[in-house]
Amino acid sequence: MKRKLFNFLALAVAIALLAIGCQQIQIHRTATAPTPVNIKLSGWGSDPIEQKLLKQVLKDFEVQHPGIKVKYEVISDQYMDVIKTRLVGEAAPDVFYLDALEAPFLMSQNVLEPLDAYITPEFDLSDFEENLINSFKHDNQIYGLPKDYSTLALFYNKKAFTAAGLTSSPTTWDELRTYSKQLATDKNQDGRIDQYGYGVIPELARQAYKIGAFGGQLVDENGYATFASEAGLKGLQLVVKQYQKERSSAQKSDVGTNSGSEMFGQGKVAMVIEGNWAIPFLKETFPQLEFATAEVPSINNKKGTMVFTVAYVMNKQSQHKKEAWQLISYLTGKEGMEKWTATGFALPTRKSVAQKLGYDKDPLRSPFLAGVDYAMPWQAGKYPAAIMNSFDNQFVSALLGQQPLEQAMQRAQQEANKLIKAME
Repeated sequence: MKRKLFNFLALAVAIALLAIGCQQIQIHRTATAPTPVNIKLSGWGSDPIEQKLLKQVLKDFEVQHPGIKVKYEVISDQYMDVIKTRLVGEAAPDVFYLDALEAPFLMSQNVLEPLDAYITPEFDLSDFEENLINSFKHDNQIYGLPKDYSTLALFYNKKAFTAAGLTSSPTTWDELRTYSKQLATDKNQDGRIDQYGYGVIPELARQAYKIGAFGGQLVDENGYATFASEAGLKGLQLVVKQYQKERSSAQKSDVGTNSGSEMFGQGKVAMVIEGNWAIPFLKETFPQLEFATAEVPSINNKKGTMVFTVAYVMNKQSQHKKEAWQLISYLTGKEGMEKWTATGFALPTRKSVAQKLGYDKDPLRSPFLAGVDYAMPWQAGKYPAAIMNSFDNQFVSALLGQQPLEQAMQRAQQEANKLIKAME
């Protein structure tokens, strides 16, 4: 009996010791297990499908980097105002979107982390479109890596072209104007044009390359507006003449629509110059529409278009720069970029990814890729709002014939430079 009791006690002690040992091992493991680093990524709201796609790419990143957790924040209103306020208050996210238009100001404020020291040869910087990287360079340093882009291209209605006896897209602006006259139709014979040849979007973002076609510039080396030069006016005059005298083009307000894509999709215009974002919109909203794309017609024997791009940038005050770089390098690396741009909502900024996805051979998307080398980056100095708002207000006035073009542009330039001087 005593022996059995002794054996029982020995077994109980052994079990207790084993339990204590296991507990200590568990405590040790818990104590030494690395706590994931939390970093924040901020961007603006976009298409729900794009949002879903980005969240999936971020999940893939976390799987490959188990020591990092990414909190993705959508700033749906007044994005840049929010970011600037947080940067001043040292509460900005670790990584955030930065549009090329806003980049010159932020790059000059010493609030962004230069990325040159993080970029290794394996990252293959040369794979990026040079024109896009240059939009995020300041004082010979790189402050952002572009995540996607779009140039502008000509969209044209194939049925309307066939009906007008046109067999190919226009390659020069003179041809576009000639085509526009042929494409304008009055189906009801009531003197009202039912379909205009071309849809004009008067904002500076769509007119800047015309200013550059004759050697004009948006801003000078000091950041002051200079778009009212004689060279700049030559390009803009083409738009005014077509709208006022030839009456073969229309604005969205003339035909009761909200965008260039919409007036084209509804058949109110047979041609429009739009970005890559119009392709999925037109396919989804107007599935019966037969359309094609082509490079923007040349002006003054020069090819021209605009390029719009957005980069991932790092907050200089980030407490987790190593992890922030890992996120940026994944999202803009070959694997992450392929996942992000595979649906065609956005175009990849890496040449190898564009080729792998076949966009350089895609009939609808290849004109956008062709334009990136000669495109004018959408930037207008450190104070772009002053430039844009002044131009847009006065150019519409000139387009409507309320004042001569030269007078309108001189007023816009003076107005913009007065605002810039006050902000310096």
